[in-house]
Amino acid sequence: MLRKFFEFDFIFFFTVLLLLGFGIITLGSMFLYGDGANSVIFIRHMVYVVLAIGGFILFGLIDYNILRAYSTFIYFFSVGLLLVTLVFGTTFRGTSGWLNLGFAYFQPVELIKVFIIIFLAHFISKKRGELGEITTIITSFVLVSIVAFLILKQPDFGSALVVFGIWFVMIFVSGIKKRYLASFIIIGVVCATIAWTLFAPYQKARIVNFLHPELDPQGSGYNVIQSIIAVGNGGLTGQGFGYGSQSQLNFLPEKHTDFIFATIAESVGFIGVLVLFGLFSVLFSRFYFIAGQSRDAFGYFLVVGVMAMFFIHFTVNVGMNIGMMPVTGIPLPLISYGGSSLLSVMIACGIVMSVYVRREVTMKNYIESY
Repeated sequence: MLRKFFEFDFIFFFTVLLLLGFGIITLGSMFLYGDGANSVIFIRHMVYVVLAIGGFILFGLIDYNILRAYSTFIYFFSVGLLLVTLVFGTTFRGTSGWLNLGFAYFQPVELIKVFIIIFLAHFISKKRGELGEITTIITSFVLVSIVAFLILKQPDFGSALVVFGIWFVMIFVSGIKKRYLASFIIIGVVCATIAWTLFAPYQKARIVNFLHPELDPQGSGYNVIQSIIAVGNGGLTGQGFGYGSQSQLNFLPEKHTDFIFATIAESVGFIGVLVLFGLFSVLFSRFYFIAGQSRDAFGYFLVVGVMAMFFIHFTVNVGMNIGMMPVTGIPLPLISYGGSSLLSVMIACGIVMSVYVRREVTMKNYIESY
């Protein structure tokens, strides 16, 4: 099995490592130097990185088709895990989405995003031929809505948005007819309206005030205002790692998780942000390439689902850091601090690598890979 490691897509692999490095340097500049030094957080992140890389390699070596046989179990396990979290979960920042494992806190919803991708990849690839297109769409929507409802009950609007976004993209690429697509967009708007009633007051305030954060500069608008200031402080070349006034003087809240992009922008400026965007562009291009090389529909949908998850996380996180989207607590993949998120996205990347290793190799795609 280890020989499979040498069949990895090393462009994809090293791009992932470079993004991890970006996060390590950013977190190191915040927690190893200055008045806010806290080496414990940085050391803990490094442990997460090592475990996450191990998860990446492990799932890259394992045949992704093994996941197909357990997809139904994975779905019901996800529902059960969310129920356990609602009953026994620990509350942080208004969301009861963490389980206390004794040695660490675990956020199940991050792993459940990957579970939903696995389940939908098998469900869509198998059932669309057995049940028909419209039945497959409706059934998958209902099943995903159950998971999203349990996530909203935590409440975690951002993760519920990601789950629905993953479902939408995977259904869209399955060849859905445009009239069906329009119908489900309407249904989605209705569901979003209903979901509004489930939001906590602070979440409603985030959504209402994100367009005009100056209306509540010391309350719901504070985070966005400080984030925009931090991004502006970066200028063209940045103030340097460890020298950003907003991040180093702790004006910027959640600077190592939700608002880490603002920290990066303040540190490395516009040019550094372009480098970061360039790395993510390479990553998305490899997702696209690997999806096209997958040897079966299951593998194809797996890669598309992971790509959708990354794209939504990236877009929402950057958007909320520059005031273009409401603050929803979505981390920047591979960059933000957080063991649950980092381990989950690296496992997802490992599954994508497994699809690549076991791809349908033809002379055409062999040439295109160079």
